[in-house]
Amino acid sequence: MSSSAAGGKAPIALQLYSVRHQCKEDFSGTLAAVAKMGYDGVEFAGYYDTPAGDLRKMLDDLGLKAAGTHIGLPTLEGDELARTVEFNQTIGNDFLVVPGLPAERRASAEAWSATAALLNEIAGKVSADGMWVGCHNHAAEFEDFGDRKAWDILYGSTGKVVMQMDTGNALHAGVDPLAFMAKYPGRQQSVHLKEWSASKEWPVVGDGDVDWAGVFDFCDSRGDTRWYVVEFENQAYPALESVGKCLEFLRGMGR
Repeated sequence: MSSSAAGGKAPIALQLYSVRHQCKEDFSGTLAAVAKMGYDGVEFAGYYDTPAGDLRKMLDDLGLKAAGTHIGLPTLEGDELARTVEFNQTIGNDFLVVPGLPAERRASAEAWSATAALLNEIAGKVSADGMWVGCHNHAAEFEDFGDRKAWDILYGSTGKVVMQMDTGNALHAGVDPLAFMAKYPGRQQSVHLKEWSASKEWPVVGDGDVDWAGVFDFCDSRGDTRWYVVEFENQAYPALESVGKCLEFLRGMGR
C-alpha cells in the first residue's frame, strides 16, 4: 500500500509515461532500470498487457511500490470501477488518477461542476477500499469561467478528490503551483514533480523555474503528501538518462 508522509518525507516514484517507449520495448527491463536508479515506486500509464498478479510479482522482486496509475475516467465508471479496483488492489496501488479530461467535461463552468460531482461520488465509493481518486492538471484547469478558475470549481466543490498538482504544467499555464496548492491544504496526497523553464527548452528537474524548496516545504508540512512522482519528457537526453538526472537532483536535496 502507499506510504504515508506522516512523520517523514514521502518517497519518490517515476511516472512511467516518461519512459513509455522503453516500456513498450522491454517492460520488465525498464522497471529493473528504474529500480536500479533508486526510485521507490512507479506510477503507471498502461500495463503493457501484464496481468495484475504478474505485475505485482515484478514490483515485489524489484523492491518497487505501486505509487499510482493514470487511467481514463471511463475505467472508474459503472461496472468498470469494480474491475479497476480489483486490479489495483492486486498490484498494491491506492491512487487512481485521471490524467486528463475530455473536452466536453471541461467546456464550461457547469461541465466542471458536473465532473467534480462525478469524481466526488467515485472517491466516496473507493474510499471504503482504502483507495483515492485524483485528477492531474495540464493548462485547462486554470482557465477562467467568470470569476472562478476551473481548478477552484473542481477542487472547491470536492472533498476527498486528490489534487495531483503537476508543477511544470502549472508554470507553463502561467500560474504559481504553490499558490493553488495552498488554497486546498491536505489535498496533495500525490504530487507530480515536473520542471519548467522560461528560458530553457528541455530543463531537467532542478534546472528550471520550479521553487522546489517551497514545494517540499508545503507538501511535507501541509499537503498530506504520500508520493512524489517525477514526470519528465526530455528530448535532449535518452529517457532513462533524463529521469536518472531528475532523481539525482532530488536525492541531492535530501529527498
